[in-house]
Amino acid sequence: MEEDALLSIGVFARRARLSQKALRLYDRQGVLPPDRVDPVTGYRYYRESRLADARLIVLLRGLDMPLAQVAELLAVPGRERAALVARYWDGIERRLAAQRELAVHLRIQLSGCEGILDMYEIQHREVPEQLVLTERRNAAPQDLPEWIPAATDRLTEAAEAYGGVVAAPFVVYHGEVNEDNDGPVEVCVPIDPSHTGALTVPGRIEPAHREVYTRITKAQVEYPQILSAYDAICAWAEREQVSLTGPGREVYFADWGSAKEADPVCDIAFPTG
Repeated sequence: MEEDALLSIGVFARRARLSQKALRLYDRQGVLPPDRVDPVTGYRYYRESRLADARLIVLLRGLDMPLAQVAELLAVPGRERAALVARYWDGIERRLAAQRELAVHLRIQLSGCEGILDMYEIQHREVPEQLVLTERRNAAPQDLPEWIPAATDRLTEAAEAYGGVVAAPFVVYHGEVNEDNDGPVEVCVPIDPSHTGALTVPGRIEPAHREVYTRITKAQVEYPQILSAYDAICAWAEREQVSLTGPGREVYFADWGSAKEADPVCDIAFPTG
């Protein structure tokens, strides 16, 4: 059939809108090997029916998709290809959102926190006494994205024996967590206070208090850009001459898995006097 006619590398490259150099690279990488290589001359030939894949590669490279992922995509049927493109682009958008917030954080830090209070809305609220199940450890910044969700899941499961979780889980930073300090950090899951005194797992009473807080998005939660929200509260407290009487904490009130990068998911909070 005519669609299966063999095309020389020059003709194929021109019709695919690729260079011959690119085709040779894709051959070496196993992305788009030729259908035939002349054993005498070494000339490469491609079937005309493969032009669709070659043109698809051009588009995928326009998305900066790495060749390894391009090869993975070409190896699956059409509908699965669409899913792989969607998954890849979701990852790009998450990375860009995080980098955008990191750029904001750097601009704040390099300007001496100038204008930081214009970027975060500072609010107040009363927090009632809570009975919480807890898990506590020393941790480096790179440990937290894995440990916090895992600890929250473990405590949420343990809470089922006491009627389940009754309020948003939160993470208390009893010490700084950065490149030089490791906390400690405490994950807390609130349960029904009627179980006070009957716990068979680690827990404690979180005293009632008034707190100041600011709400941030999923993209802003990543380290180190999350530190700008902490800095904003500290700058506000200094300006307003308000005492921060307890350690900072992160209150996770939204479903992390379903939240988009721009969705509010967390409150950065400090108890006040």
